[in-house]
Amino acid sequence: MLSIIIFLPVAGALVIALFLRDATRIRVTALLSTLAALIISLLLFPQFDPAKPGLQFVERFSWIPQLNVQYFLGVDGLSLPLVILTTLLGFCAVPVSWHISARPKEYFIWLLLLETSVLGVFSALDFLLFFVFWEIELVPMYMLISMWGSAPPVGRREYSATKFLIYTILGSALMLVGILVLYFSAGTFDMIELAKMDLKPVVFSLPVVFFLLFAGFAIKLPVWPFHTWLPDAHTDAPTAVSVMLAGVLLKMGGYGMIRVNASILPDVLKEFAWLLVILAVINVLYGAAVTIVQSDLKRLIAYSSVSHMGLVLLGIAALTPVGFTGASMQMFTHGTITGLLFALVGLVYDRAHTRQIPQLGGLAPKMPLITVVFLIAGLASLGLPSTSGFVAELLVFLGAFPVWQVGAALAAFGVVLAAAYILWMIQRVFFGPENTRLEHLTDALPIDTVPLFALVAAIMIVGVYPSILTNLFSAGVAPIVARLGS
Repeated sequence: MLSIIIFLPVAGALVIALFLRDATRIRVTALLSTLAALIISLLLFPQFDPAKPGLQFVERFSWIPQLNVQYFLGVDGLSLPLVILTTLLGFCAVPVSWHISARPKEYFIWLLLLETSVLGVFSALDFLLFFVFWEIELVPMYMLISMWGSAPPVGRREYSATKFLIYTILGSALMLVGILVLYFSAGTFDMIELAKMDLKPVVFSLPVVFFLLFAGFAIKLPVWPFHTWLPDAHTDAPTAVSVMLAGVLLKMGGYGMIRVNASILPDVLKEFAWLLVILAVINVLYGAAVTIVQSDLKRLIAYSSVSHMGLVLLGIAALTPVGFTGASMQMFTHGTITGLLFALVGLVYDRAHTRQIPQLGGLAPKMPLITVVFLIAGLASLGLPSTSGFVAELLVFLGAFPVWQVGAALAAFGVVLAAAYILWMIQRVFFGPENTRLEHLTDALPIDTVPLFALVAAIMIVGVYPSILTNLFSAGVAPIVARLGS
């Protein structure tokens, strides 16, 4: 079933590439293929048994026997929710892109390939297969930003796409060196086997390998000071690409830190946890401070992502079951909340033709539905109780505070700054003085409401009934925490 989920989007892309020319049929095919992947991934959810340790839905056979490379897929409590998140946002990205008129055939092909590559990252358990999916993701991202992003004089799509590519290829190169060192030392690409081995006698320097792998994940998360590609990529990317970038691509970094750094090299993680705490606090506070001064809606939400991803790093650095569960929850909840925020910014921009906050104002009477959903997403982002954002942040701080009191206290101040920039932004855009130039604006169309309602439902369900995910994540991180010891 995992292979079907992973390759359904690319199967839709092949149908579009080979048989379709009509724009409406292209959109419908993309919608149906992503919907099918979402439905099948949701069917896995009730079949998954959190009480059963280890992997489930495993697919495994020899791929390149000469190198001991396997086609090895499987999910546990850590990766299954991220697979579901990817299929949910992949489905939402199609209605968000419904009004794309420039070369829709190529656009949807790249968008579907992007979803397949991210699904592969969260499902692959052979290091080489993992790296192949990791690298495939770069191509559709580059093409989508450089071809359908904001063109001059409004944006710098070629610059932003190239900057994204350079940063991520550099991280991938360092990560590949770390993977090869592990392979030549231990003789296997199997991530589960590597997690069971004592690598000290066979690897020349575990800290060097740790930071080679960590560099690739840190750039993707992103961790300060390797974050500067993110605001540019978000600002110039099409709306649906921003939804996918914030929703799932950043989570590849956090997932890699837990799946690889914490699981395979736990002793090094314990030794350098203090460094992760420092970086986490910088991420949270620096990201929040820079967010407050942004005048572009997209850049504001992009920098808020830098701040929120710092909480993922803090949860990992806690080295506790609650901290790891909180970091995992933060990845999922941030994906739904920030994906929704970027979709809403796209709706505002499509109507007002500007993202500059000073040029907006008084939009609430003209866009009541968009305003209400924006309020829900904004309040979830600042961690209002009964929303999923509150659950994730609470778990991170509960896990981190007993271990890193000062770091957790400093990071908690980021919640105060989040309330400041979210509420101030909503007040200026929707409830400020009305801009007479924007009197013609209209509310969301029926097709626009599909991703809005789907993501609001995810935010509220997890916020009211968090154990639907916390039980899964706790089961998934339990073996990793056991490796870390006391």
